[in-house]
Amino acid sequence: MNKKILNYLIFIIIALILLYFARNNYRDFNINKTISACVLAKMQTNKNIDKDLVKKKCEEEILQSLNN
Repeated sequence: MNKKILNYLIFIIIALILLYFARNNYRDFNINKTISACVLAKMQTNKNIDKDLVKKKCEEEILQSLNN
């Protein structure tokens, strides 16, 4: 019985460690995809805006919403 409990604990600890690394590795990827989607949406709604300005504005909005 103790061996089963030990195996479950080891599994849970390893799973938590892997989830922590996956979250840190893919966080930037998800943020970049969100910024790209924001830029695309704003560029489609207003065709006269500079892409760099829209990208900067989207980055500020998304990073601000992540910090709140």
